[in-house]
Amino acid sequence: MFEDLDVFATVVEQSSLNKASKLLNLSQPALSRKITKLEDELGVQLFNRRGKRLELTAFGQSAYTFALEQRQQQQKFMQMIAKYKGDDQISVTLGASLTTLQTTLPPLVNAFMEKHPSAELKLVTGKTHEIVSAVRDKKLDAGIVASSIEEPGLRCTPLFDDHLELVLPRNHRLCGQDNVSMDMLHGLPMIIFSTGTWYRKLTDELFHTAGVVPDIRMEMDSFEAIVRLLPACRAAALLPKSYLRSQLLDDNDLAILHIPDLQETRRTTSLVYSENGGLSAGARRWIEETKKIFGRTRDE
Repeated sequence: MFEDLDVFATVVEQSSLNKASKLLNLSQPALSRKITKLEDELGVQLFNRRGKRLELTAFGQSAYTFALEQRQQQQKFMQMIAKYKGDDQISVTLGASLTTLQTTLPPLVNAFMEKHPSAELKLVTGKTHEIVSAVRDKKLDAGIVASSIEEPGLRCTPLFDDHLELVLPRNHRLCGQDNVSMDMLHGLPMIIFSTGTWYRKLTDELFHTAGVVPDIRMEMDSFEAIVRLLPACRAAALLPKSYLRSQLLDDNDLAILHIPDLQETRRTTSLVYSENGGLSAGARRWIEETKKIFGRTRDE
């Protein structure tokens, strides 16, 4: 029951079964069953369900307060265990691009800190070549980059593949059209990434190859800002599929329009680290746990 209470608290904090299921790495039906099981064990209703919205009952609020107290006690206990085991000595310095920080790293950091609450993680942003150089020079323990790397002395482990998708407001004139092609991007109002970013180079090459010139309304390097501005600007954007979770699209009233040619923008996000040893125990632990997370994701 105590584990289910923590799951219940996560649902409350995310205000959505969809968001909570992704954070907990559970399917939505499995998460719903856990909440139903907890309600059956307690003999009370925790939520009033109004369509897709969940509202806490009066007892649900009390249960949430208890779940928070339990979580705090568990964290104190885990910190005590970590100190006893020496986990408080874990310190890992990671490098990633700004876009990776927005998409890939948050769930990794959450999972690692949950297991090692006393660990110290340092995050450094930079371009791919800067991150690779820093890992090679042992200024970083590991890096996550949006490409495959062949560099003497470094090991590159692929984590997942990704490609760009066309994203636009659901009331956009192109929504619902069949046989969508790159030609339709010619003159299309778009928000694109800032000059110098990896995604900007990719989209510039894509536009050049397809012979299209979009109507560029804004340039920025924040995924969140682009997503929030698309409906207001009545514009489209090319964003990585890994970022486009269903809840994000629903919350911003956006849709994906599949263009077959965009499959050619496939890229591999990889973990880069030294293969010549010298890594701390904490860094080795981070690397192994990251591999396991993405290995499990590929199998599911």
